[in-house]
Amino acid sequence: MSKKSSTDKAEQKIKEALEVLKSLGFPRQQINERSALTLLSLLNLKPDDNWANSQDPPMGITPMMEFFAKHYGKQYAPNTRETVRRQTIHQFVQATFVIPNADNPSRPTNSPKAVYQIEPAALKLVRQFGKSGWRKHLKEYLRKVEMLKETYARERDMQRIPVKMANGEGIRLSPGGQNVLVKKIIEDFCPLFTPGGQVIYVGDTQKKWAYFDSGALRSLGVKIEKHGKMPDVVVHHIKKNWLVLIEAVTSHGPVNPKRRQELKELFVGSKAGLVYVTTFLDQRTMTKYITEISWETEVWIAESPTHLIHFNGERFLGPYEN
Repeated sequence: MSKKSSTDKAEQKIKEALEVLKSLGFPRQQINERSALTLLSLLNLKPDDNWANSQDPPMGITPMMEFFAKHYGKQYAPNTRETVRRQTIHQFVQATFVIPNADNPSRPTNSPKAVYQIEPAALKLVRQFGKSGWRKHLKEYLRKVEMLKETYARERDMQRIPVKMANGEGIRLSPGGQNVLVKKIIEDFCPLFTPGGQVIYVGDTQKKWAYFDSGALRSLGVKIEKHGKMPDVVVHHIKKNWLVLIEAVTSHGPVNPKRRQELKELFVGSKAGLVYVTTFLDQRTMTKYITEISWETEVWIAESPTHLIHFNGERFLGPYEN
């Protein structure tokens, strides 16, 4: 087959994928080459394949991009990985067109092992594309999709992690990942090391602002912009007037010198002294990051909850002026 013929087939398949996305009612922002290629990769559909042969292999973002390059000659830079995830896959998941981590629903979406699959009813539908009954199947699918959204939303909600705050208020975090550790921070670390403290902020792997008392933070002289990279938990130790900034480390790094400076700048103007704490689920995880941890910070390990490790300085669990 000539190179031109192969290119023509690839372009035709991309055009067909765009038609599928349009038929499904995806917004204009998702009607583009990137989204078409993502759909084709999720279906393992190559330029010569028929839509009836669509498959549903679980795929991560990097394998999808490798599929773009290998079968369609579309090379995307590695730094566009997040664009594929945030501006295509995220919308596919919201529409219940794609299921995240069907093999392990508790796996966090930001895990490097995260995978995505075409939802079974959607797979059944796309196999009809190009056939005489396509419009009929499309109409039936669109009628059922709202029920599918409700079903999957209920399933996701059942998997959420309940967390009880010190004030008796309850919040629910998305399952898996660092949120298992975040629960331990609020329920174990805070009563021990910030007794009577006020939880001001709690992050979530899926929903950044799971809990945020912006008024309490403003009263301490801090105004946070939405784009600021918050720590995972922020607690005001009222008795000592400390603002305790806590990072939960499962797959991302600890409070290293760079992160310490970022947090210092983010919370500039605080009337409360800043305390930096890195937390781990277990000692084995801590050993992976031990050389990165900044001096003049604290380390807490959930499996030994009554102990803190102090990294140098003249104070133990306290703020530093410089």
